[in-house]
Amino acid sequence: GSHDSFSYWVDVKSPVGPDQATAIKRLARISLVRKIIKKWSVTQNLTFKEQLEGGIRYFDLRVSSKPGEIGQEIYFIHGLFGIKVWDGLKEMNSFLEQHPKEVIFLDFNHFYAMDDSHHHFLINRIRSAFESKLCCVECVEYVTLLYMWEKKHQVLIFYHHPLHQEYPFLWPGNKMPAPWANTTNVHKLLQFLETTLGERSRYGTFHVSQAILTPRVKTIARHLIRGLKNTLVHR
Repeated sequence: GSHDSFSYWVDVKSPVGPDQATAIKRLARISLVRKIIKKWSVTQNLTFKEQLEGGIRYFDLRVSSKPGEIGQEIYFIHGLFGIKVWDGLKEMNSFLEQHPKEVIFLDFNHFYAMDDSHHHFLINRIRSAFESKLCCVECVEYVTLLYMWEKKHQVLIFYHHPLHQEYPFLWPGNKMPAPWANTTNVHKLLQFLETTLGERSRYGTFHVSQAILTPRVKTIARHLIRGLKNTLVHR
């Protein structure tokens, strides 16, 4: 799996996203500030296609409308806006068409500036992109690769919003728990992962181990120019 999977590209020319604090939005009117935000927002250097070719099968997705934009288009977001969700879904579907035995997990777990009409728009986009490849909600233990191949399903969608109840192909967010260590300390992270890995078999769910370090405000302040990769990733 990959974290903030879409954020291989963010738009430094667009306004800062609604996932950011008001103070950051004000500062980000300065283009240099947006460039610094990019250094802390980009968590991948591979496109969806390249990630799929590299073996990534679980995608961590955060999405948003663009406030003030006409229409209901939805974008990936992490500090700054990324590509349109529709473009990412089409790229994934193209890979699945070429590899009919591959299965992917799409975890839509953060939504910003979205009302119900935005959600219905996005959900219809998901349905249009994957159609019969979508696996409807089932007892987790039944969903083996053999089950998926027999049904010709290739996509499980986890949707962390109450509207999942209206669509049989949207799995509830609680079927994909992703406990988060929220630390910059490698030792604490490893301890946390050991503990949560030991607990996961109790729930009858899928499970994400978030093997990532998370910057705090002071981390960013101290290493402003170095960015996420040089400050935390190598560590």
